Amino acid sequence: MPPGESQDKAARPIDALPRADALSAMLTSHAAAVAAVAPARPAIDAAAGHLAEALARGRAVFYVAAGSSGLMALADACELPGTFGVDPRQIRICMAGGVPADGIMPGATEDDDGEATAAVRGMAPGDVAIVVSASGTTPFAVAFAEAAVAQGNTVIGIANVSAARLLELADLAIAIPTPAEVIEGSTRLSAGTAQKVALNMMSTQAGILMGHVHDGMMVNLVADNIKLRKRAARIVARIAAVPEEAAVRALEVSRYDAKLAVLIALGVGEGDARNRLAGAGGRLRDCLATAPGDPSTN
Repeated sequence: MPPGESQDKAARPIDALPRADALSAMLTSHAAAVAAVAPARPAIDAAAGHLAEALARGRAVFYVAAGSSGLMALADACELPGTFGVDPRQIRICMAGGVPADGIMPGATEDDDGEATAAVRGMAPGDVAIVVSASGTTPFAVAFAEAAVAQGNTVIGIANVSAARLLELADLAIAIPTPAEVIEGSTRLSAGTAQKVALNMMSTQAGILMGHVHDGMMVNLVADNIKLRKRAARIVARIAAVPEEAAVRALEVSRYDAKLAVLIALGVGEGDARNRLAGAGGRLRDCLATAPGDPSTN
């Protein structure tokens, strides 16, 4: 059994503990899983750079995993378009057996290396794969990584066991050796927590590198509901130092493109604002220094 799936034999079984102590043991396990991510920060940062470069060039990013790891990958993948305005067509989800629409996730699909190999044929030159497996030996994940590497695509591997086969294959290996699980074999707990943290860090860093975060705000969000339109108005108002009413007017002109709306609110014409952003690679900060109403110069 992989180390990350084993149970701490020195501890009392979680089902033998008083209920309050059982919850405390779970929380301690999750905290240890988060701490296990810290040594992987350099690898996560390097992976974020590759992710940002691929997305900026219009390439696709494939999230690949099975079972619980697939759910962690799915959560991260689905957030990128809304949070950072990434084109949904650039995000591909390759989960063994497909995304479970009915809540049923058969275990046998993780052994289907044929499905994984077939999925790799959908990758184009320059596309990147993020392959996640707690053990680092899941047949679906390993087969995808092998085929993608052979095809010349960059593979980012995330595993909870050091020196696992997946990490040996990956161009960028992110090893997160997590402690024993409180329930033996249940990688949705400690291992899953560490995977989710690592994926969040990597994709958020990529968003920052692409200029989609400004002063801690997601300036490339997709404002497609009431809550997010209000958030966009607050973002534009804060950055441009204008009343929210003016921010809303600028957002309406920009069709709720927050970066564009900031420049419009500062007095830049729509066409000029679009050209400035394009010239700056979408980085709002680089455009603000020359904006006529730049609040930082007032």
